[in-house]
Amino acid sequence: MGAPAPARSVVCRRIGVAVSGGLDSTALWHTTARIAAAQESLAVVGLHVHHGLLTQADDWLRHLQRQAKRWAARGLPVSLQWRRLGAAPGRGDSVEAWARRERYAALAEMALAQDIDLVLLAHHRRDQAETFLLQALRGAGPAGLSAMPRQVQRGGITWARPWLEQGRGAIEAYVRRHRLGFVEDPSNNDTRLARNRVRHLLAPVLGDVFEGGEQRLCASAVRAQEAAACLFELAELDLQGARTAEGQLTVVAWQSLSEARRANLLRAWLSGFAQAGVPDSLVKRLLRELPRASVARWPLGNGELHLHRGQLRYVDGVVQAATTAPGLWCIDLSQPGRTPVPQWQGSFHIDALEQGGLPVAQLRNCELRARSGGERFQRSAKGLPRSLKKQYQAAGVPAWERQGPLVFADGQLLYVPGLGHDARCIAGQGVPMLSLRWVPGAASGS
Repeated sequence: MGAPAPARSVVCRRIGVAVSGGLDSTALWHTTARIAAAQESLAVVGLHVHHGLLTQADDWLRHLQRQAKRWAARGLPVSLQWRRLGAAPGRGDSVEAWARRERYAALAEMALAQDIDLVLLAHHRRDQAETFLLQALRGAGPAGLSAMPRQVQRGGITWARPWLEQGRGAIEAYVRRHRLGFVEDPSNNDTRLARNRVRHLLAPVLGDVFEGGEQRLCASAVRAQEAAACLFELAELDLQGARTAEGQLTVVAWQSLSEARRANLLRAWLSGFAQAGVPDSLVKRLLRELPRASVARWPLGNGELHLHRGQLRYVDGVVQAATTAPGLWCIDLSQPGRTPVPQWQGSFHIDALEQGGLPVAQLRNCELRARSGGERFQRSAKGLPRSLKKQYQAAGVPAWERQGPLVFADGQLLYVPGLGHDARCIAGQGVPMLSLRWVPGAASGS
């Protein structure tokens, strides 16, 4: 079996190898160290993550530490760095997903601390075939069926899988030939884990029925990678005509596409906001509801999608009206700048004006109130006071921009979120004045 070679485009003095102590990563660590021994100024650092999930984990770490010392004594340029995870899977978390996420974060942290910009991973052909099967059984599209890339850049680090086309048998033969010690992870036999069910129950059957099935699944993963790349390029082209300068999605332009391209465009646009992946259920719902809606909202992660006046936008960290806010809250709004109001989960942005603002003197003793019904607001000097509901409807203000406190002074309504200053309270010429603007969800930010 050939030894892995770093990507030609990457030049670095220190190479990291993710090592668990198992057979695969032990072989990769050793063969990379043998290559480094023949090079000048090249060292190999084993990067180990102690998950703290199994009692054997301490023994695995000690095994790796002894192994690094033994290899170094034989002239191999190796060392070991390790991190123990301080957290544990949360309630309802997938242990597999949690371990993978935290492991890569710890590996990246160690690599950057050691000035390493290339990390090798020991995934091989069987791992790739299993990943393809898992994604197919989960109903994944081309992006998911692409399985694991041979090389990817992320966070200033190149993550490479030099053995992705290598069979497991060749790796086992390498370990036997060099008499390498390795550890056995008992969790690899736990069929409660999805990957192990595929490995022990499904993959052997497929191998018996289809000769060369592992290679064929990996070939399908490569085809899926090509398809995913093409779909991404198509989405980028479609976004040029459907995305505004502010990043919103123009529904009319989106509707001009075929249904397949609409779905592809939605997935690409939403991927910029959905850290946990774009739910297929949301894409289907938008395909069905978006063409018929005029004003609507859909939950996504920690925020919401808002449709208003033909534009779809994502609002992060959407907060509802503060139910715990007092019915009356006194505040001084007479100083320019940002005034946080934690009780209402937002802040006022206050700016000086030469005309159209509120008198500074009137803003020194303000009262914040929740809507109680019956409030009347005048939008312009020539207009008439009308109920807030009618004013909101006339101005086309969506529901999510109506949340926030009403500002009163001496019993007079001064300011309404989404509508602005009450025309009856605008300061006269020559009077010091300020403008108010309510920003929800900004109580602790700038």
